[in-house]
Amino acid sequence: MIKRVLKCNKGLTGEITIPSDKSISHRAVMFSSLAKGECTVKNFSSGADCHSTLNLFKQLGVNIDFTDEKTLKIKSEGTLIPGSNNIYSCGNSGTTMRLVSGILAGQNFDSTLTGDESLSKRPMKRVIEPLTLMGAKIESTDSHAPLYIKGQPLHGINYSSKLSSAQVKSCILLAGLNAEGETVFTEPYVSRNHTELMLDYLGADIKVDGNSVTISSSELEAKDIYVVGDISSAAFFIVAGLIVPNSDFVIKNVGFNSTRSGIIDVVRRMNGNVEILNERIVSGELCADIRVKYTEFLKSCTIEGEDIPRLIDELPVIAVLASQAEGETVVKDAQDLRNKESDRIKCLTDELRKIGVDIEEREDGFIIDGKKRLKGGSELESYHDHRLAMSFYVAGLVSENEIAINGFEWTKISFPEFEQLMEKLS
Repeated sequence: MIKRVLKCNKGLTGEITIPSDKSISHRAVMFSSLAKGECTVKNFSSGADCHSTLNLFKQLGVNIDFTDEKTLKIKSEGTLIPGSNNIYSCGNSGTTMRLVSGILAGQNFDSTLTGDESLSKRPMKRVIEPLTLMGAKIESTDSHAPLYIKGQPLHGINYSSKLSSAQVKSCILLAGLNAEGETVFTEPYVSRNHTELMLDYLGADIKVDGNSVTISSSELEAKDIYVVGDISSAAFFIVAGLIVPNSDFVIKNVGFNSTRSGIIDVVRRMNGNVEILNERIVSGELCADIRVKYTEFLKSCTIEGEDIPRLIDELPVIAVLASQAEGETVVKDAQDLRNKESDRIKCLTDELRKIGVDIEEREDGFIIDGKKRLKGGSELESYHDHRLAMSFYVAGLVSENEIAINGFEWTKISFPEFEQLMEKLS
């Protein structure tokens, strides 16, 4: 599908409610499936990735039903039951595959995790290696899916990761939930902590000390969960509001977890006009509304180090923001962008150059010389990557000429409501 985007000449105004957080939606299904009892999950994500998780746990014997479009009733005995052929599809979802591998490694049955063509190219060594240290038996082809997991008892480990990754951390904590002894996971910088917050909310024996998390074998308590809005989805609207003249709108119900709000810190460093309103705690997560106003004089900044785990998914749209900021914006220490749905560093660089962005590819990021007029007038390739497709859409709103985005249907993987909400503000 090719999507054509025209320059927005009248500004974005009004109010939208951002869809539910995908990271929390994944975990709500997984953790509630491991808890004995019945609970309600409200505001569940409509993204295809989260439905991959939902369908997988249905195959594992968990009773999951929708009571309306966004509300789930989950009833579990606290134990998983192998499906008829023990083969479970994760679709396009790296979160599903990496986290579920930690759950399945310690079961008393064997299983196989498969994925689509894109997921089968993504690296799984980062979870296979520490799980193996815990006693897991996992076979693969060059550390890529499918993963053949021989379920057996696990033991705790003290693991220091070279990479700050919420998916790796969550995988090992979930394995530790069903392992003998303590499991300690330490990372260079604190990555998103939805797993720690939700496990604590559900009664796990879990302790956080700086960059280290310790978990012991625990039984989870079934509790109702309300999923707050996704700040990664809100990021596209935040950037659009800052760069489209005459914009002024409010985004409601945005998850404001400190390990995910790096986009707000960067926007403020760049002089962006954002205001945080109505902060509150919902099911253990901080939530707020965000007012965004057009900012004429954006300035460049450097994004590096501990910034990166807090905004790794937002870097493609931050590149669009940087193109409209005065000076040179530098992104570094972000080499893991090359291991996403696409090589986001190379693909972003190649495509943004087509419409007039002055961007230089680096091994671990990119450099953008900003405040350049975007000429548009080109067809951009999404590379089957939903975040690239939506970032290019935002760039199209300030391009002099129409741009076309090839493969725009991939936005439905994470954000099927994206275009509808953008049109609501237009």
